[in-house]
Amino acid sequence: MADFDDALRFVLRWEGGLSDDPADHGGRTMKGVTQRVYDGWRSSQGLSLADVARIADQELAAIYRKNYWEKASCDPLRAHLNLVQFDTAVNMGPVRAVKILQKTIGVNDDGVFGPATRQACDGCNPTDAVARYCTVREGLYRQFAEQPGQDRFLRGWLNRLNDLRVEAGVPGFARQRGGVDFGDLDYIERIPDIAPDAPLEP
Repeated sequence: MADFDDALRFVLRWEGGLSDDPADHGGRTMKGVTQRVYDGWRSSQGLSLADVARIADQELAAIYRKNYWEKASCDPLRAHLNLVQFDTAVNMGPVRAVKILQKTIGVNDDGVFGPATRQACDGCNPTDAVARYCTVREGLYRQFAEQPGQDRFLRGWLNRLNDLRVEAGVPGFARQRGGVDFGDLDYIERIPDIAPDAPLEP
């Protein structure tokens, strides 16, 4: 539980507060949870719908645990590797996070965390794996930024990633002064997830 709590604190530092930008395809959002996702979670719990701006901390943690931590199979991973897996699942989708993990540890990137992936994770050097994982993630961001209209998100993506590297103990990175820097916008753009049979690269 401590690993999840620590990882969630990091993620929420980069997810911001209340956002209701009409241009944002996610719509009304609080700390990274959209109104649609919150409605779905409240309904699944037999609760009446409520404004996401009033989401309770316990609800927020439950949604992040179910939708990202569990879907990206973070529990079996060792410290720091579970952090980068969780943050990637939040920003880039759980399936893509599993594929990045699989590419990092040298197994077939089918997007499914099965026995072979678990065994390779258990046998890897977590410090080296975290550094390689972040390098793969950076390469994807740079590819995404080459697509039309996406370059404006790159600085925020890299700022978040470099802060993650600091948090996970990757050598050669230092935390920026002045706290969170979202780059050219006032939020970090999320990247839609992919299907398990889709290629990792755009």
